[in-house]
Amino acid sequence: MKYEIDHQPSYSLLEVHLDQSEQVVTEAGAMVWMSDSIRVSTSTRGGVLSGMQRSLLTGESFFQNTYESSGGDGLLGLAPGQPRDIVAHEMDGGQLFLEKNAYLASSPDIECGSNFQGLSGLFNEGLFVLTVKGTGTLFFNAYGDIEEVAVDGEYTVDNGHAVAWEPSLDYHLTRARRIRSFLFSDQVLMRFEGRG
Repeated sequence: MKYEIDHQPSYSLLEVHLDQSEQVVTEAGAMVWMSDSIRVSTSTRGGVLSGMQRSLLTGESFFQNTYESSGGDGLLGLAPGQPRDIVAHEMDGGQLFLEKNAYLASSPDIECGSNFQGLSGLFNEGLFVLTVKGTGTLFFNAYGDIEEVAVDGEYTVDNGHAVAWEPSLDYHLTRARRIRSFLFSDQVLMRFEGRG
């Protein structure tokens, strides 16, 4: 699969070039345009339970669309529902954690699930994060410009600004130790430890 990401970071558009019979899976509503050779099918991918888990626990769509090029090469345009940056990440059989609503598209061999984040997430971003695993290309998105940070030791970030992280990083949610933060639900922090 060949791709290009244009108009970064604010209004990113992903153009996917599919060879004959090549597929890409997307979040519902991500398609902007497609060539005539592209065919689409909609499913829960993994069954009703997987669809419910994605929808209820992580805010992703119950259904996902699979686009396949048939009758020649195809071209597909994908974008998030709001102005956001898009990142392409190559998966090699490992796992990655994503914030809620960050998944945009992927190769068909990548699976999406959920992971419990802890009760303190209730006050800001939620209790669950999205887990993706498999082999292929993953496209995720977030509001603003996505910056990669190499962590070796400890690193703290506001919970609403952590987009993706590797499982080699241990993390836990905590709150700022001020009464204002506790009362008005700001400053839920993610403290990372490890290397990733």
